[in-house]
Amino acid sequence: MTTTPKTPRSRLDPDPVPRRDWLGLASLWTTGAALLFGLAGMLKLPKAAVLASPSKKFRVALPETLPAGEPFLPPGRAVAIFKDAEGAYAISTICTHLGCVVKPHAEGFECPCHGSRFAASGEVAKGPAPRPLPWLKVSLSGGVVTVDEGTEVPHGTKVAS
Repeated sequence: MTTTPKTPRSRLDPDPVPRRDWLGLASLWTTGAALLFGLAGMLKLPKAAVLASPSKKFRVALPETLPAGEPFLPPGRAVAIFKDAEGAYAISTICTHLGCVVKPHAEGFECPCHGSRFAASGEVAKGPAPRPLPWLKVSLSGGVVTVDEGTEVPHGTKVAS
């Protein structure tokens, strides 16, 4: 039986790292990495990650060919704007039952979710909606209508054109 002689270790060779020391170092590195990722996440917090909502006030030019009593629905808005001999007015198209967007119907508006019907003036014609559609604040300047979706006005409030 032959044995190979062990080569003597040089004093410059690093000492082998014991298993317990290696596990301790690994846990320190893992903790450091977790803290770094947490810090990176906290630095992103001041910057909002949501899109800004559109303004409650908006302007729209009504078409000249809009018949009296016919709703004009601006794209991207839940509002119906009307023009008649007395002036202009706007009605919200958000159903007062559960917040669905109502659609224009022959007699006024109809909710596609639960079947509520509203007259052209926004009054409830058929439930389950508990309240009429709210009228919104309108102002006119130079043929351009400004609607404030955040401000309700009494029913029948029109702005002279």
